[in-house]
Amino acid sequence: MFRLSKPNITLLHVLSILILICSCSSKNNDYIVNVYQTSQSGDNLKLVSKNQKTQTENKKVSLLINPDQKFQEYIGFGASFTESSAWNLATIPETLRKEVLTRLFSPTEGAGFSLTRTHINSSDYSNNHYTYIKSGDTNLSTFSINEDMKGFTGQENDQVKGIELVKPDYDIIPMIQEAQSIKGADFKIIASPWSPPSWMKTGETSKMTNGTLQPKYYGLWAKYLSKFVSAYAEQGIDLWGITPQNEPLHAHDARWDSNGFTPEQGRNFLKDYLGPQLVKDGHLNLNDLDAGLRVLIYDHNKATMNNYVSATYNDPEAAKYAWGTAFHWYANSELEENNWHAEALDTLRTTWPNKGMIHTESSIDIDAKDPIGQYWRESTDYAGTFVPFDTYAYDIIKDLNHGTQGYIEWCIILSNNGQPNPYDNFNSAPVLINPVTDEVIYTPLYYLLSHFSKFIRPGAHRIALIGKELEGLVYTAAKNTDGSIVVVVFNKTTEPLELKLTLKSNTHKIQIEPRALQTINFQNN
Repeated sequence: MFRLSKPNITLLHVLSILILICSCSSKNNDYIVNVYQTSQSGDNLKLVSKNQKTQTENKKVSLLINPDQKFQEYIGFGASFTESSAWNLATIPETLRKEVLTRLFSPTEGAGFSLTRTHINSSDYSNNHYTYIKSGDTNLSTFSINEDMKGFTGQENDQVKGIELVKPDYDIIPMIQEAQSIKGADFKIIASPWSPPSWMKTGETSKMTNGTLQPKYYGLWAKYLSKFVSAYAEQGIDLWGITPQNEPLHAHDARWDSNGFTPEQGRNFLKDYLGPQLVKDGHLNLNDLDAGLRVLIYDHNKATMNNYVSATYNDPEAAKYAWGTAFHWYANSELEENNWHAEALDTLRTTWPNKGMIHTESSIDIDAKDPIGQYWRESTDYAGTFVPFDTYAYDIIKDLNHGTQGYIEWCIILSNNGQPNPYDNFNSAPVLINPVTDEVIYTPLYYLLSHFSKFIRPGAHRIALIGKELEGLVYTAAKNTDGSIVVVVFNKTTEPLELKLTLKSNTHKIQIEPRALQTINFQNN
């Protein structure tokens, strides 16, 4: 089990045009430096190999990289496999489908996504409600994951009717298997249930929506989840982690598949049922929580996570089953005013230093008329307003600088209208597909996530990056297992800045343009 050290107190972000350095390939340097940029002006992970000249004197920011001061180990970055994502891939030709998956999972030809998520039973991004057993089956004799393998009829809901399916037998499991087959692909999967079958619950407002699991079914539900892990393994999909419940605080106010668990209910379910069942079935190794399936508790908004997890972590008999905490970012419009909940992250990390920390979900509503431009201008959610690109860049970097080990976006692929979603809750995604014309759109979110996933690889550690704090500038640094150093900087301001990055005995001058995100990659010479 890992331990997290005290955090690096400095942060930084940048998005725009690029740079490079003096002495980039000098024989006296220990590193060859490349700079990649995504910006509001139109760069998309663009490699910049020349110094950018300006007419005016820019503000200068000096940053000292210290690879010898290490913090948390990174698990990965990526987005989630959903039934809606699989349906969209089923509508396009095979060559285009493979191209999309290559651009998502290849570390050389694409984003190299390395940490993902999927749903157990249906979720808010499924074509309809479903489970893996027949109603009333208390023996689990009818349990089957065929729902994730059988493909689509085109009649699941009004949003999919009339759209041609190029590959009707496609589904979540074929999607994951095909992603695994991409050359160089190496990703982990966390699985989360949105709701148990309705007949196991009480207090629902509609099918599989709100309410809570009846205690008399705790043992049955634990066996159900364990059988899911085994069934996926039989398909060649070894899950890296599981959360006992997605967004357990939704007992009354959700509009889609949900199930409420109080902190005490969540603790009791893990301690007395799920944990022992996973151990019994050989999925969970209590002697080394990193050796088997990892259980991540909570899986809801980070603003209130410490209140929730304390019930489990303060109970040794429950805590022994939990690898760490999963959390989400909602309400995103309130993140900046709350300093991205850095204090909550620090409290989580320092109070339970031997427990992992993974961001498992974020998303924004889609503007189908402007799916690219919407990331760079003000948007709204139920709580207020925010600029999506800025909010993502800050949230990721702030999370990393306060101990988080991985970051997962919600749906990896959706349609150009944010569909299918039968609940009128239409999201954007890293990749959008027009299922009628086969047009594929790689949104700014795809490139933003790539700045982290492509360059900060699994096993890397965050390292110290020390410099002057400047409003509108955030940054983080990591060292990969191959010795390469990665600095990610976001410049939220409307002015260009000059960065002076010192690594060992060399100082590299790099210009970062207004509203630009840059990844500065130091490869061994």
